[in-house]
Amino acid sequence: MDFQDFLQYVPDLIPVELPAVASHMKMAPKERMESLKNLDLKQQNPRIAAVMMLFYPKDGKVHLVLIVRNAYNGVHSAQIAFPGGKYETTDADYEETALRETHEEVGVAPEKIEVIKQFTPMYIPPSNFLVHPYLGISKEELSFYPDIREVADIIELPLSVFLNDEIIIEATLSTSYANNVSVPAFNIQNHIVWGATAMILSELRDVLKITFDGKS
Repeated sequence: MDFQDFLQYVPDLIPVELPAVASHMKMAPKERMESLKNLDLKQQNPRIAAVMMLFYPKDGKVHLVLIVRNAYNGVHSAQIAFPGGKYETTDADYEETALRETHEEVGVAPEKIEVIKQFTPMYIPPSNFLVHPYLGISKEELSFYPDIREVADIIELPLSVFLNDEIIIEATLSTSYANNVSVPAFNIQNHIVWGATAMILSELRDVLKITFDGKS
């Protein structure tokens, strides 16, 4: 999709009701669905994080940026994610967290991003984080400068590919809770994207499709 055409949809995207759990469950591993039943977040006392789902033009077409996390001794080692990170008490709110962390991780300054909409928070049991996703748009082509301490690579995903159902697959993985389990996932540029990132992406896809269908 041409970026200028995409911008015309943005005002209609803002009031769309979030599908929330209905979207998340499409890409949720069975074990994740069980763990989210009867979840009491107050009892879990989760840590807070925020991420940015950032769209921008590249060669005139709409793209979404994702990152490949560095390998480390932790549950999210080498996984695909959105730019973002942990809330700091110096942040005014979670939106500022998403903007600050995006700047730190991929080098895009906050003033280059227009925050459009907050999406449904996602609880991640293995790391006990509650993640607040934000949709942002940059109207200029971007250069990314990944923080080598945290980011191994940048994925620039065309919107046309993201909305193609052919990228949805079933993958067999070893996870933090089981070995050789089948999970719904996205195959994005030969990267298997599953778990919380896939669930957030699922809601983003659904909101975009609702918006585009409403104007067709």
